[in-house]
Amino acid sequence: MTNLGIGLIGYAFMGAAHSQAWRSAPRFFDLPLDPAMNVLCGRNPEAVAAAATKLGWKETETDWRKLLGRDDIQLIDVCTPGDSHAEIAIAALEAGKHVLCEKPLANTVEEAEAMTAAAEAAAAKGIRSMVGFTYRRVPAIGLARQLVAEGRLGTIRHVRAQYLQDWIADPEAPLSWRLDKEKAGSGALGDIGAHIIDLTQFITGDTIAEVSGQLETFVKERPVAAEHSGLAGTAGSERGPVTVDDAAVFLARFGSGALGVFEATRFATGRKNAIRIEINGSLGSLAFDFEDMNLLHFYDATEDARTAGFRRILATESAHPYVEAWWPPGHLLGYEHGFTHQVVDLVTAIANGADPTPSFADGLRIQRVLAAVEASSTSRQWQEIPVSERSE
Repeated sequence: MTNLGIGLIGYAFMGAAHSQAWRSAPRFFDLPLDPAMNVLCGRNPEAVAAAATKLGWKETETDWRKLLGRDDIQLIDVCTPGDSHAEIAIAALEAGKHVLCEKPLANTVEEAEAMTAAAEAAAAKGIRSMVGFTYRRVPAIGLARQLVAEGRLGTIRHVRAQYLQDWIADPEAPLSWRLDKEKAGSGALGDIGAHIIDLTQFITGDTIAEVSGQLETFVKERPVAAEHSGLAGTAGSERGPVTVDDAAVFLARFGSGALGVFEATRFATGRKNAIRIEINGSLGSLAFDFEDMNLLHFYDATEDARTAGFRRILATESAHPYVEAWWPPGHLLGYEHGFTHQVVDLVTAIANGADPTPSFADGLRIQRVLAAVEASSTSRQWQEIPVSERSE
């Protein structure tokens, strides 16, 4: 089997999740290429060396540019803050490397447009790229998409989506790069709101046409982190400004005419990672909550009214997306499996000479929705995403 040499840039929360996926995918799935965890890259030589030993990488590097000239690296996996996504991804594509880039694709529409143009030019030469919206790869979400595509919900009328967290609800929780607009682009809107925008468009097969939104920063100043690990950190004595939104809410209308209600917040006290999607159609409804991620609730309005009701589907059967490679029915999957499934889809697409999804163009479409919500929050007016920008 031919090796696919991987160079991963970034080793914190997402770097660890991606590392686990690169390790696990070839051990549970029959992949057409064998991912080789060749190089882990980070700025701190001691920290990246410790991470490489823990996560299973062969070598380390402190300058990501050096990865681009290595013959043993065929794919660059970008797990850095958003302010470096465009520079790294474009350089990697131009160097002939496949690219997996964490979401959101970029910090601005302009960066995302440049990344998409680079991806399209690279695709003409057989170089593939994908943006990492991993929740698409949850089996229950894949089943939801199948049911909609089969017409089981009929005409979609309502989309309801929430992403609720509470990890900075404490006003003394320290600043991290995710609270710095220059590094992150936006706050709850881009970090977690991007996921529910992608999921609803993925499940329905439709795109958001216009939005009306509002952003809010509840805590304007926080202690500067003395040290940071993942989403947690230790506060220092200095304080600094929060320059992103803590919460985002917006109304949406889809291209089909369906109405959408969206909420993304890091201040939902008691909610750790609640991704709630409900879709109502003329023939039925679907409901999903990531905090019970193996379940999909389905209502079939064509059934006899005497016995009709929401059906609880445990999406762990071998007939459900991705599940056949794992455990017997009822043996549950977890957060990390979405990243493994992402690797499977990406490696398979590369081997088959196909363009993987979600593409950089998909990421650009989501970036345009994010920008429209932010613009609406400032102007207090509805913002349209033109058809040409939703379908290109």
